[in-house]
Amino acid sequence: MDRRMRLWSLAASYAGVGPVTVEHVCAAAIAATATDGAAIAVALAATPHETIYSSDRIVSEAEELSLTFGEGPCADALRGDLILVPDLRSSQCMARWPVYAPAAVEAGIRAVFALPLQVGAIRLGVLDLYRGEPGDLDREQLLDALVLADAACALLLDSSERDAPQVPGRIPEPSGLQHPEVHQATGMVSVQLGLSAALALTWLRAYAYTHDRRLRDVAGDVVARRLRFNPDDTARGSPPDGSRSDDS
Repeated sequence: MDRRMRLWSLAASYAGVGPVTVEHVCAAAIAATATDGAAIAVALAATPHETIYSSDRIVSEAEELSLTFGEGPCADALRGDLILVPDLRSSQCMARWPVYAPAAVEAGIRAVFALPLQVGAIRLGVLDLYRGEPGDLDREQLLDALVLADAACALLLDSSERDAPQVPGRIPEPSGLQHPEVHQATGMVSVQLGLSAALALTWLRAYAYTHDRRLRDVAGDVVARRLRFNPDDTARGSPPDGSRSDDS
C-alpha cells in the first residue's frame, strides 16, 4: 500500500466514524514513529505560537517550556527548520538551548523531533514528537513523520472556522470539498496559475488560511470573479495574495 494511503488509513482508524482531526494524525504519528507523545503548535501573529493539541501532560509541559523560554526544537522548527534531537542531554543541545533543554529533561523529555508545517513560503506551525528515552528516528519512521506532517498541514488549511472558540485538544473539523463551489474554484485557479488541480486547491486553502476566511467563501469569490490569483506569486514562492475585482 502507498505510504500516504497507509498512514491516512491509520489516522482514520483512530477517528472511527468521525472526521480525521490533528488529534488523530498525532496518534498515528506516535504509533508510526514509536514515540511517546505529540503536539501541534500553530504560528500566530500576536504571539510566537500556540499549542492547539498535545497528547498528554508531559508533552503539554514541554510545549509550555518552549513558549515560555522562546527556545527549543519547536521554536526553531517554527522558523522552517527540521529539528531532530535524539538526546536533549547532549552537550550540543545544552549549549544550543541552555534554558529549555535542562528544563525539558527534568520534565521527562529526552528526545524531540520537530517537523515544520508549511506550504511554500507559508509557515503554519510545527508537529512535535517526543520520547521519554533517548533515541533517533530511523529512515522509515522519519519518512512516515514527514507524510503525517503534510496531512496535518492539509487539516490546518482546511479548518472551517479558525477564530471560533476551540474545544481543548481539537481544531475545527475539516470542511471544503463537499461544497461544489470549491471544485469549480479549483478548476478556475488551476487555469489562472497553470497548476495541477491538487496544487490549485493548496493555493486556495493557503489563501483562506492567511486571510482568516472559510475555504468555501474564498471559492465563492473566485467563482463570482471577485478574486483572481496572480501567476507571479507562484513563480516567487510568495504567500497567495490574489487581486480583487468586481468585474474581472
